[in-house]
Order: sequence, then C-alpha cells, then structure tokens
Amino acid sequence: MLVSESGASVYSASDVARDEFPDLDLTVRGAVSIARRLQDPLSELVKIDPKAIGVGQYQHDVNQPTLARKLDEVIESCVNAVGVELNTASAPLLAHVAGVGPALAKKIAAYRDQHGAFRSRKALLAVPGLGPKAFEQCAGFVRIRGGEQPLDASAVHPERYALVSRIAADAKVALEDVIGHADIVARLPWPRYVSADVGLPTLEDIQRELVKPGRDPRQAFEPPAFRDDVRKLEDLAPGMVLEGVVTNVTAFGAFVDVGVHQDGLVHVSQLSDRFVKDPHAVAHVGETMKVRVLEVDLVRRRIALSARSG
Repeated sequence: MLVSESGASVYSASDVARDEFPDLDLTVRGAVSIARRLQDPLSELVKIDPKAIGVGQYQHDVNQPTLARKLDEVIESCVNAVGVELNTASAPLLAHVAGVGPALAKKIAAYRDQHGAFRSRKALLAVPGLGPKAFEQCAGFVRIRGGEQPLDASAVHPERYALVSRIAADAKVALEDVIGHADIVARLPWPRYVSADVGLPTLEDIQRELVKPGRDPRQAFEPPAFRDDVRKLEDLAPGMVLEGVVTNVTAFGAFVDVGVHQDGLVHVSQLSDRFVKDPHAVAHVGETMKVRVLEVDLVRRRIALSARSG
C-alpha cells in the first residue's frame, strides 16, 4: 500500500516529533509517521500544519490568517465528525476536539499518563482545568471502548444516557443488547419519546448511532491491486492495463498512481467514453481506477494513461 509522504519531513523536525521520539533520527521519525498514516490518518495528520501537506496551488497568495482560521475549522469539523479514542489520542489530536484546545489537551494526556486509562467519560471531570462547561462541549466527541458505560463508545452525549436507558428499560432489554443490534433498535417506538427537550431529529441521531456505534465514516478499505512485475517506470509498456489510485484531479485530467513512484496523467479526453466537461465529476481522489498505458516518456519521466474502454 502506498501512502502519501507529504509533510512527513515537516513532522519529523517538529517539537511534537521530538517529544514523541527523542532518541530517533529524523528519517526514522518520518517513516513512523508515514506508517501511522495508514493505520490512523486523522490522528497523524493533525500533527502537521495543513499548509505543509499541500492544500492548493495558490495557498500562499491568499490572506494567511484567514486561511489558517478556515483550515482549523475544517480540521475541528473532521475530528468531531469522526470522534477520538480518549485513551489513545495524542495531545495534538485532542486539541481539535470542541471545548478542549491545546492547553487542556496536554493536561488530559498528562493525567492519563499519571493515572492510567480513563474508565468513563465522566472521569474527564477529574482533569485539572476541565470544568462542566468544557465537559459538556467535548464529551460527545470522545470515545472509550470497553469502559464502565457502554454508551461511552458511541457518539451519544452523556446528557442523553438516562433517556436511552429508559427506552431500553421500557422495551425490557438490557442496554448492552440495544447497542449494535439493528433489529432491536428498529422495534423501539422512537416517536413516543419526543418531548419538549428532545425532538425527533435528535432521537433519529441516537437511533442511527445505536445501530452502528462509533462507526468508521470511511468506505470499506480495498487496497489497489498493483502488479508485482511493475515497480518502476521502465517496467511500463504501451497497451498495459493496470489498476491504480487517483492522487489528484485537475481541470485537465486526473493523476493516477500505478505503483511506479511516478503518477501518470489521464487527460480529460481519456477519462471516459463519453464527453467529460469537468474531471471532478468522474474522478475522485483516493478511488481505484483501471487504466491503460498510452505512452511512456522515460526522458521526461511522464506517463500517459487512458480510462476509456476502447
């Protein structure tokens, strides 16, 4: 599996990397970071300034404070949408959880190192400086698997625990039997629990979360089937049909990684059998694409590819 190394060198020389791996060489730190990106990309990439991983061709031409603020908003949105594992998340990752911030994130990590793993979300209130208001903001975005409270592993907020417990009790089933069991969740009379405090949309959110608690928002992982006999540019020949991964989409086509450490270009005219006005409509970064080699330029190290059937 090929993983983008964008920004790995920036991480390896950063204060975060020095704190994590004080005895390792810069190149080894970078290698560890790249490997971690495959395991848990969100946790690793938040340690790097997003501008270092390439967020646009003209990123240096726009207002820098505004760009930084907007990028931070996107990162916080992503982190909160996915949720973080409280007992394994790094301080840089925790810092992007709503209501936490860098200073409080370091205190959470230090408290965890000193007292061991958190057994419940409620235990966060024992962290110095983390008051009820911050807890209310962050609790729904942290996860604890195998803790004292089964709902701590889900996105259900603690303020709704009593409601979910009451719903389970009314249905005469254990709370543990509700979580992750779609058939039981579907049988519950959800509209009956609409009140002045809890509307139907909130109940529907809880229902979805109970069916798939703490779900990974990504699609199923299917690694590309790179050919074992194609490892470098010289191994390519016109007419070869390969499977690759789209690495970038531009106005003139899509770049595809076919496993030779040099992306090939599928020109917009070769993206489909039909006319394509906007490459973004038919190609998306990260998706697998079957392509045919049209031309290999060893001197300029360029690969021309086609995704057309004919």
